[in-house]
Amino acid sequence: MALEVKELVKKYGDKTVVDHLSFSMEEPGVFALLGTNGAGKTTTIRMILNMLAKDGGTVKWNGKDFHAREVNVGYLAEERGLYPKYRLMDQLMYFASLKDVPANVAKKRIKAWSEKLELDEYLYPVVKKRTAPSKNADQLSKGNQQKVQLMAAMISDPELLILDEPLSGLDPVNTDLFKGIIREEIDKGKYIIMSSHQMPTIEEFCSDIVILSRGKTVLKGNLNEIKKGYGRTNLIIKTEKDADSLIGSMGLKIKNKTPNETLIKVESEEQANRLLKEIIAKDLGIIRFELREPSLHEIFVEKVGEEHDEEPEK
Repeated sequence: MALEVKELVKKYGDKTVVDHLSFSMEEPGVFALLGTNGAGKTTTIRMILNMLAKDGGTVKWNGKDFHAREVNVGYLAEERGLYPKYRLMDQLMYFASLKDVPANVAKKRIKAWSEKLELDEYLYPVVKKRTAPSKNADQLSKGNQQKVQLMAAMISDPELLILDEPLSGLDPVNTDLFKGIIREEIDKGKYIIMSSHQMPTIEEFCSDIVILSRGKTVLKGNLNEIKKGYGRTNLIIKTEKDADSLIGSMGLKIKNKTPNETLIKVESEEQANRLLKEIIAKDLGIIRFELREPSLHEIFVEKVGEEHDEEPEK
């Protein structure tokens, strides 16, 4: 077992913001830490990294107490942390020194990541055919600053990588770029903790999850097993002719309807098959008929309800 979080607790006065949270990563891969705003996700990450004192519980790495100085860990924070008026190269070299990366190694890694992340024009700008000093952080767009922070997180080639909302604010091109890097790190056998509100991204990468609501664990386990436990109760159909009256006559409820598809809640595959037979018998023209497990988004909403606690995490 590489990472074990056990009975983690954080309190502020009489308010418990993380309430006896436990989870473990026994093998490389991506673990998802999910919850609404204020649920305790960032507080948990900061306690894991020893940035915030724990009021209870333990964090162990390979059976020993976790200390950020002793574990090669990379952290991409949700709140971006570049110094706006300082040159990018100076900042990256400083972050590398904090992780005990030798200067010559750091320079090679910065160049490689700069090319991969398409940042050469900011890190190695050319003025009058000569390489000039790198740009300041405040001269970059938000997306490019995020690339630099990912570079800072990756510069030590960490074995544990913690990504807090890594795709927030990125355009589709850079989103795909970041996803490609995450896949490469998975292929290298890295341990990755990801916190995100983008449920399709979590489904794309994560095998195990924990969902927090007001600091408490409301769901935990392997995502595939969790979804199997719900069964295939979501039916998506699209027909050439309107099928709403038929659906209603069979006692079925439409959960959502768009110009392209209708989502129906069913109790069993037999119920879905009866609807299919009626659609065919009435010649409504079947275009799409898909019976599937609930999405992570649907499971998340079910578990945390419509809670939107906007109180910032401390």
